[in-house]
Amino acid sequence: MDRVLAQWVTALTVVVATAVSSAVAETAVHRALLENRGWSSFAGVASGGQYSALSEITTENVQRLERAWVVTTGDVVEGPAAEGGTAFQATPILWEDKLYICTPLHRVLALDAGTGETLWSFDAWETVSADIPRFGANCRGVSLWVDDAADSDAACRARIIKPDIMARLLAVDAETGRLCTDFGNGGVIDLNALDNRGEGGLFMTSPPTIVGDLIITGSGVGDNVIADAADGIVRAFDARTGALVWAFNPIPESLSDKTGGANTWSFMAVDETLGLVYLPTSSPSVDPYGAFRTEPIPYANAVVALKLSTGEVAWSFQTVHHDLFDYDLPAQPILFDLNVAGEPVPALAQITKTGYVFVLDRRSGEPLFPVEEVPVPRSTVAGELASPTQPRPVRPAPFARQTLTRDDLFGLAFFDRQACIKRFDELRYEGLFTPPSEQGTLQFPSSLGGGNWGGAALDPRSNTLIVKTSNVASTVRLIAADPTEERPVGPPVEFLKKPLNQTPYRLDGEFFLSPLGVPCTPPPWGELVAIDLDSGEHLWRRPLGRNAVGPFNTPEAWGSPNVGGPIATGGGLVFIGAGADSAFRAFALASGEELWADTDLPAPAMAVPMTYMSGGHQYVVVAAGGNGLAGTVQSDAIIAYRLAP
Repeated sequence: MDRVLAQWVTALTVVVATAVSSAVAETAVHRALLENRGWSSFAGVASGGQYSALSEITTENVQRLERAWVVTTGDVVEGPAAEGGTAFQATPILWEDKLYICTPLHRVLALDAGTGETLWSFDAWETVSADIPRFGANCRGVSLWVDDAADSDAACRARIIKPDIMARLLAVDAETGRLCTDFGNGGVIDLNALDNRGEGGLFMTSPPTIVGDLIITGSGVGDNVIADAADGIVRAFDARTGALVWAFNPIPESLSDKTGGANTWSFMAVDETLGLVYLPTSSPSVDPYGAFRTEPIPYANAVVALKLSTGEVAWSFQTVHHDLFDYDLPAQPILFDLNVAGEPVPALAQITKTGYVFVLDRRSGEPLFPVEEVPVPRSTVAGELASPTQPRPVRPAPFARQTLTRDDLFGLAFFDRQACIKRFDELRYEGLFTPPSEQGTLQFPSSLGGGNWGGAALDPRSNTLIVKTSNVASTVRLIAADPTEERPVGPPVEFLKKPLNQTPYRLDGEFFLSPLGVPCTPPPWGELVAIDLDSGEHLWRRPLGRNAVGPFNTPEAWGSPNVGGPIATGGGLVFIGAGADSAFRAFALASGEELWADTDLPAPAMAVPMTYMSGGHQYVVVAAGGNGLAGTVQSDAIIAYRLAP
């Protein structure tokens, strides 16, 4: 029997054997998403999905949407990311008619949900030193824990848990904005003070996962700074005391003195019924050169399911073998129920930077659509052992473009396109997963994706997945360097130029742009895509965003590279900013038709929006602050919308 067919039969056997017995017990996650009317975590609920059942705003009345209030935080630095320019990527959460949001300069604000009035402000830097530079880092959100055993008026009964660019967890009283001093060390847990097994500092940009009385957090590491970076340890802490409950290290002990990473810097998902937390892990360090780490690292670039009680591995599924591409898993897994022969099967959807969607049984990690191992290009770098194959799901089809030919190349004028062609001919490119080289390699999609941290939205009524994609390429080149000399790290956010200390190389790279500053890849450069997860079929795709070229805007049909993500609502709508233009849009979930837009934002809305009810009205809120890394205009605005009377 063909291997892929055998895999499919095996997966169906598992489904048939367990679907009936587990349908009632294990559809609680899907039901909670269907019924979600709050927004208590980054994605609305801890299982992911970026969906709200709220339906006051519909496809019929969305044209009446108008600004209800605007808050300017004061926390903005204009300019490139390498010079401290800010990226406002935060999504607020809601608790008791108050919004909580973090700023690029590491403050937490509590806002009245109906008026936007600032109720309190907490500055994380005040707990360390006023002298710490406020470089171009970001904070994507905060988490909420409520002590159900405490009296309603008890101090710190509800706690805002804030991640910090210095890899600290801070617990702040949701009512007062004061540190909860009974948590950790005076309200703070410093991850850098723990045994991280490797070199380099940690950082956090994504909020931790809260489940029961556990705070579960990963971290970012210097995975392209040094080979022996810190191991990507995931830890669970007691929400009351900050005491360590368990820790999981994805790096095998035998390799811990050679490599690090495989960390979880993005968002986790939780199934309390199964007692599992799902990690989207990243690559081992360093990304583009792995000759010193050729042994398998199965928990890197993988969906890893851990037992909530102990942190032990229940199962794992690797999406990239021996990553040389920075194709880490950037987005939260989405938990839902897949319809198989009329029965609900507990499933998980994981989007990737390569544009794949892996659909797995979340009980076992078995693929629910076949996954085949396909041959990929070999490395030309001495000592490097690139994986000969990479996993590819048969369905759904990729939501991002993955191939590029000489004839595809684009430019605004003849000379512009010819420059792209000349550069293309100089580079090594043999399709997806072409390894980095000393010659210079074209990487498509780039390591920004495809899909990225803004994730995808799921309409649980129809199992329609809405994902945005960037169709842009980059170039990467390994340049010989003295492995015994420490190379300067440079600006903390210089994206494609990396020192790769402790290796024979440094990395030089850039986005594959024409002399006139547009992608050499053909438009659309950004799209919004709808996928039926039950069948694996694409339903529609639409260009997303516009680019500025000097004083002109590119046509809407060209889309734009994008940062951020969508939400879906019970009113049949998809809300998203994400594009390089200063616009926030609403699309019909069923057809992809654009129904409404605010095209006059102070900066691009490169964050994930959220929605809630307050005072009998549905609001939609988004941070419109732009992104220094993307080179956009920057702002400090939080904008709330509701229907005009």
